[in-house]
Amino acid sequence: MDIQIAVLCDAATDNGGKLYILGTFDTIFASQSPAVHPQCAMALRVTFEKAEEGPHQVKFNFVDEDGKLVAPIPDMAIEVSVPEDSIFVSRNFIINFQQFTFAKMGLYSIDIAIDGRQLGSIPLLVKQMPASARQMGI
Repeated sequence: MDIQIAVLCDAATDNGGKLYILGTFDTIFASQSPAVHPQCAMALRVTFEKAEEGPHQVKFNFVDEDGKLVAPIPDMAIEVSVPEDSIFVSRNFIINFQQFTFAKMGLYSIDIAIDGRQLGSIPLLVKQMPASARQMGI
C-alpha cells in the first residue's frame, strides 16, 4: 500500500478512477473561535499491489493537537482486486465536510490508517486572521 495523494481541498470528485481535486489547502484563517468552515473535502488516493488483494479496513481520525477526536469519520471496509493485466490498482477516497466547527485555533490533523497501520497524516492549521484583514472586512 502506498498513499499517492492525501490532501484537504475545496472539492474533489472521482470520475472513472480519475481523482479531480480543486483548491488544496493546509491553513484556515478565522476571525474568531469557534470557527466554522462552510465546506471542504479530504481526497485520498492509495495504490495497492497484487500481493495486497483482499479485504482492508480504512480508518480516519480527525484530531486536535492534543490527540482528541474532533470529528467522527466512519471506518471503511474495502475489497481490493487487481486486474489480471496489471500489477497494481489505485483506489480513491473522498470525504466531504459541511459546516465544520473548530473549537479553538491550533493544529489539527486527519490521521490515515489501513489495517491498523498508520500510513499518513494530513495537517490543518486553524489560525487567527491577521488584524489588517479583519479591519478590511475580509
